Formats: sequence, structure tokens, C-alpha cells
Amino acid sequence: MNIVVEKLQQCAATLKVEIPAEKVQGKRDQIIGTYTAQAKVPGFRPGKAPKAVIEKRYKKEIAEEVKEKLVNEAYDEALEKEKLKVLDFGMPENLSESPDGSLSFEAKLMLAPEVTLPNYKGLAITIPTEDVPQEDIDNQLEGLRERFAEFKNIEGRGAAAGDYAVIDYKSSVEGKPTEEFLGKPVGIIAGQENHWIKLDDESFLPGFAEKVEGMNVGDTREITVTMPEDFPLPELATKEVVFETTLKELKEAELPNLDDELAARLAPGKTLEDITEIIRENMLAERKRKIADLKVDQLVGQLTSQTDFELPEELVNRETQSQADNMVQRGIQSGMSEADIASQQADLFDAAGKQAVNSLRTNFILQEIAIAENLTVPDSDLINHLAMMAQQRKESPKKFIRQMQREGRIQSVRSSLLIGKAIDFLVENAEVTESAEATIES
Repeated sequence: MNIVVEKLQQCAATLKVEIPAEKVQGKRDQIIGTYTAQAKVPGFRPGKAPKAVIEKRYKKEIAEEVKEKLVNEAYDEALEKEKLKVLDFGMPENLSESPDGSLSFEAKLMLAPEVTLPNYKGLAITIPTEDVPQEDIDNQLEGLRERFAEFKNIEGRGAAAGDYAVIDYKSSVEGKPTEEFLGKPVGIIAGQENHWIKLDDESFLPGFAEKVEGMNVGDTREITVTMPEDFPLPELATKEVVFETTLKELKEAELPNLDDELAARLAPGKTLEDITEIIRENMLAERKRKIADLKVDQLVGQLTSQTDFELPEELVNRETQSQADNMVQRGIQSGMSEADIASQQADLFDAAGKQAVNSLRTNFILQEIAIAENLTVPDSDLINHLAMMAQQRKESPKKFIRQMQREGRIQSVRSSLLIGKAIDFLVENAEVTESAEATIES
């Protein structure tokens, strides 16, 4: 075979193949021989039909199989000859047979990136201790009190810090309703009725709550808020938004005592000590999970910051679309309307693109580490994982695995498990320092 590979930018390449007539004929004779031995032709015993009859009866099938096998052999030879790491060969193009019987075709290849690994053993990471801070437990207990709070109206005074305000509001920017100013929906920023906020720094928007202080029930006040630089709607970042706000009700929360009586209301038969211990155990398990994630984030962050390589454009586009679809799905589940999603489409795709690039870079780096360390996924591990996936979906393992095979998804599962092994390797070989000053982001 005459094989020519031309490498292009962004992990692309073109493959040109010419297969000589004698090789084409040899493959055809081989396939005809297989058909002759196995085909059942009326009037002939199995394996006894003349070659000419077989060629005429199965002409189309033989021709397709010849081309398919020769194309696959050409791909294999290109891999071996050019030492290529191909993610996708694509479909053969310009497949033609010359009068002399030779065969030629072209293909557009998607190549794996060429990754030069930095030092990945013994990376230094810093994590918090596993001990759950007592302050966090106290906050959880206080949250339980708030769940059973009773609210009563406040009369005879204006709003103060710590009160609960029920408000109506509508917003504007530069004298125009916010949605009119931006030309698109902005969700709850546009306005709400009977909206509850607690008058503290963490409610609604920075600086809003303190400007409600002093208002009496029935008062209307224009509250101006300068939106933060990192506001989710970039068009409003650093803008002054005016909220015409009416205080409809003012309430205070009466919290129950933190005692065994409250514990029994939460879980009959449990004491406050029991509830506290349950909270501690749950928070410890969650803290350990977050610390494990923090280790991975730090390790991957170091590797990606030290490694630069091109990614296949088509692969980035596919991953970006997948990330965007996931974001939209999460948005819908969190209550966003189609109008809200449409208004943020550009920002959504920008974020999805960044996530796609980061995800792909991480996966390729981890795959290279797995190769360098001779890490493998035994068939038994793969089968056990697939069986667990089937159990989670409440499906028959055999039926589930067959479906995965038909959809060509088995290899992606094996790759995910291999990446997991690479991550475990990095964590096991990292230099881990525990620090009381290290924190876990919420």
C-alpha cells in the first residue's frame, strides 16, 4: 500500500491511500473463497457452488466487504507506519477503483494531542484537617431552630437588622424598566411581589437589606444598588439598579430552645446529644468527600497549568455542546424559564466552551499518565462497574451491557475507569500537608 499522511493544525490530518491491484484481487479471492465454503446456493451442496455462480450471486456483498476490509487494513498500516494516535478515522472519501483494479481513497483523521507530561509524582498539595469545626456544627443546629421558627408581626417601629421583611419591588436602570433596558428577561431582578428577605448582609443583593432598615409597613422607597463586578448578568455588572420597594409586612422570628424537646420534634425518641452526633457524622462524611475533591482539584490544576497542547476542534465543539446541554438541563431543574436561558445563551456557551477545554485537557493528561504508568482496567473491574450501573438503573445487567455494546459505549466506560486509576495514582504519590488554616469552599 502507498500511504501518505499530512498532519494539519488542531490535531487534524489527511490520509491518502493507494492499494495496488494485486492486493485488491488477493483480498477479493480470499473473500470469495469464504463465501464459496459457507454460502448455501439452491441446486448445489454447501461449499460446492462454482466460483462464477458465487461471484454473480453475491457481487454487491463481496465488493462491499473487499472495500471495508482493505480500508480497515489501510488504517491499521497507517497507525503502525506513522505511529499515529487516532481518535477518529472518519468515513472514507473519494473511494474509487481504477481500470487496472487498484483502489484509492482519502480520509480526514482526528489525532490525539501530543502531550508532554510535566513531573507528576510527588506533587505538593495542602488540605484542611478532617475535624469538623464546632462552629459549623453550631450553625447547623441554629439552622434547625430556624426551621421551626414562628413568625409574628412587628408593630410600632421601623425595620431593623435581623427582621424579616415582606416586600414588593420593581427595578429600573437609567430610568427604564430593567428588562426594557437590557432587551431581555432578567428573572427576579425585574421585580417580585410578597418577596421575603431577612435583613442581613447575605440577603438578596449586597447593600440592599441595610437600605430597607428604618422603613415602616406601607412605606415605599427607591433603593439604589451598584451591582457587583461578578454579577451573573454581565450587562448589569457595576451598573446602578434602582429598586422601587414597598414594605408590606415586617416580622420577627421566635426560635425554639435548643433542647431535647426540639430534638424530639425532629426525630422522635432522639435527644439533643443524639441529633448533634448525627450532624457531626454527616458533616464529617461530607467534609471527607470535599477534601478528596480538593486533592484532585489541586493536582489537576497543577498539571493543566504546566501543560499546553492543541485540542481537536471537532472534539472541543462536541464537548462544548454537551456541557451547554447539561447547563441548560440544570437551569431548567433549578427553575429557570426558557426565556431566562435564551437571554443567557451567549454567556452559557462561553462558560461551556471553557469547561470543555479544561475537561478535555485534564482527560488527555490523565490518559497519558495511565499509559506512562502501565495502568489498566481488568475486564472483571469493567464488568463489575457495568453491573453496578445496571443496578442503579434497576435493569438486568446482561440486558444493560448488551445495550451499551450496541451503542458503542463500553470503551468510554473503560476510559473513565482508567482516568479514575490515574487520579488515584496521583493522590497516592502526592505530598499532602494538613493545615488548620486551609479551607473548603462551600
